[in-house]
Amino acid sequence: MSDTFEFIDAEYATRTTANARTPAPSVVQMCAWLDVSRSGFYEWRDRPASATATRRGELAALVVRSFTASDGTYGYRRVHADLLAWSRPCGPELVRALMREQGLEPCQPRPWRHTLTESDQLIETVRIK
Repeated sequence: MSDTFEFIDAEYATRTTANARTPAPSVVQMCAWLDVSRSGFYEWRDRPASATATRRGELAALVVRSFTASDGTYGYRRVHADLLAWSRPCGPELVRALMREQGLEPCQPRPWRHTLTESDQLIETVRIK
C-alpha cells in the first residue's frame, strides 16, 4: 500500500513543479483512480519516519563519511569495520546494501610492484652519458 502512496506523492510533486502548462491531477483524483482512500494517503504522508528508517539514514551518512575519508577505496568490509570502531553496531550486509543504494563502488588502487626490467627512460639516460 505504501508503494501506491509513494507513487501518488511523487507523481503529484513532479507534475506540479515540472509542467506548469498541463494541470496536475489532484490527490483526490489519483486516489480514486488507484482505488485507495484519501485519508489513508494523508495519514501515510504525515506519519513520522520509523525507527528503522531513521537508523538507516544515520548509518548511510556514516557510510558515506567512511567511504569519502578513504578516497573511495574502502569496500563494505572496511566500512563495516569503521562503523564498529565508531561504536555503531550493524551487520556487514546492511553496510553492503547501503553502499549499493547510494552507488558507492570502491576503486582499489594497484599495488606498487618492484620490477626487474629497466624502463626506457632509465636506458635513455644511461646511453646519453
